Amino acid sequence: MPANGVCSVGLEVVEDNATYASGSDSAGVSEDEDVQQLFVSGADRVTSVLPKKSDIRKASQVDEQGAAAAAAAVSEKRYASLPNREQHQQFLAQFLTEVLNSAVFNATDRANKVLNWVDPEELQRTLDLALKDEPDTHEKLLELTRATIRHSVKTGHPYFMNQLFSSVDPYGFAGQVLTDALNPSVYTYEVSPVFVLMEEVVLREMRTIVGYPDGEGDGIFAPGGSMANGYAISCARHKFMPDIKTKGLHALPRLVIFTSEDAHYSVKKLASFMGIGSDNVYAIKTDNVGKIRVEHLESEILRAKSEGALPFMVSATAGTTVIGAFDPLEQIADLCAKYNLWMHVDAAWGGGALMSKKYRTLLKGIERSDSVTWNPHKLLAAPQQCSTLLTRHRNILAEAHSTNATYLFQKDKFYDTRYDTGDKHIQCGRRADVLKFWFMWRAKGTAGFEAHIDKVFENAEHFTNSIKARPGFEMVIEQPECTNVCFWYVPPGLRGVPRDSAEYRDRLHKVAPKVKERMMKDGSMMITYQPIHDKPNFFRLVLQNSSLDKSDMNYIIDEIERLGKDL
Repeated sequence: MPANGVCSVGLEVVEDNATYASGSDSAGVSEDEDVQQLFVSGADRVTSVLPKKSDIRKASQVDEQGAAAAAAAVSEKRYASLPNREQHQQFLAQFLTEVLNSAVFNATDRANKVLNWVDPEELQRTLDLALKDEPDTHEKLLELTRATIRHSVKTGHPYFMNQLFSSVDPYGFAGQVLTDALNPSVYTYEVSPVFVLMEEVVLREMRTIVGYPDGEGDGIFAPGGSMANGYAISCARHKFMPDIKTKGLHALPRLVIFTSEDAHYSVKKLASFMGIGSDNVYAIKTDNVGKIRVEHLESEILRAKSEGALPFMVSATAGTTVIGAFDPLEQIADLCAKYNLWMHVDAAWGGGALMSKKYRTLLKGIERSDSVTWNPHKLLAAPQQCSTLLTRHRNILAEAHSTNATYLFQKDKFYDTRYDTGDKHIQCGRRADVLKFWFMWRAKGTAGFEAHIDKVFENAEHFTNSIKARPGFEMVIEQPECTNVCFWYVPPGLRGVPRDSAEYRDRLHKVAPKVKERMMKDGSMMITYQPIHDKPNFFRLVLQNSSLDKSDMNYIIDEIERLGKDL
């Protein structure tokens, strides 16, 4: 299947008596055995055969064994939420061995599939998902683990390029495991001393990289880029109308936000969620390469003012979701200064380019922003999820969101309560998403992140040049700015059809969905497609896995051609 034929060797970290850590579906079960056997319960198997006396006796034995196992589990206090070496060490070692071999190493091997496609109805029939009164045995839990891995999409596979995240970074994975083992909630220093300090170090360094003087300002780790954009809207609104925190939306003027017509949908969604209203998010037209048209932005600002509305924020984009376009940030900053507007930059996708001296110029002007969304789980390949909101305004997050709950944020604690940072979040309980990113940063260094960014851009440039030279491939955007490469594949049977005909457009629109169906059913790779504006469906290759090389780029091109040449 792969172009380079590389096959990694699975890590052998197994107990002497463990026979199920080779990456196969289960111990003693052949690869060809009906998948249903991995999921259905013993009772279900019994009822699926004719009720002979011998079968009834076997069924009774199964029921008795299951009841005995359940009773044993209760007697062992399986319900108690505390690890016990005698009861859990072997199970956890076996579980982690299975995860390492099947979900980490085998799942990211080019010689293996990205997914094993099963139709939803069939998967629902075969998966043993039902919850029940009696506990499962450890053996059954390991069986379920293997089944879950088997039927999950391997998003760490080199040929998973379907969304703006991919890969299983080994150091990020280690940090994620440690996070779950420690199970912190980052709101006060007393319960998360390491992570409170770690967050401030990482966020300050990120603000420095953005270009805020001396890294000053504020920031948070948020549960995704959408929420980070929502925090930016909240801070911007608070800056211009601080009374809204206590008095609400009543008697306020109509507020207006401006963003690109190609911006992430979260700007509209969060404006609606916060009571501003999606109609008050004015969509600014983009040019032929996906960038905001600054002259239209200014005319819309003036229109809003003439309507008696109050413009308060521009949300620019550094790396749009589909095209990967970078808005002209310096010109937008000039307009924001002219009309006294909060300038936010959604760099959830493109922010990683700031780590590279060669590519950070794509975001020139970001240092003039009021706030930035930057998701390390995207272009920097940290594990999901790892998203940040950075701002140059000190204390504005706390001013906009704090409520000083006395059962958590007491001011008379014995230590400096400035380190109780949780009140500036709208969440209470919050994961330590910082640890995996900090661990990656320490393992790779800033220089390693720069090399990673340079590599993924190099791959995108090689892919672009290759398909420009290959008959049947056509670019949507002639020269991509980011690592999004948008293109059409035109099968041989369509190349003679007049380009301006309805037949050509209709047939081309159906090519990408059909190729996507075939690649998923083969399990060979995953690349998404979509239309935009008046353009028919096209492929969008997104690259953020720096383990790929030029041979992989060639494989992707060959595979698309193989899957679609008969259409």
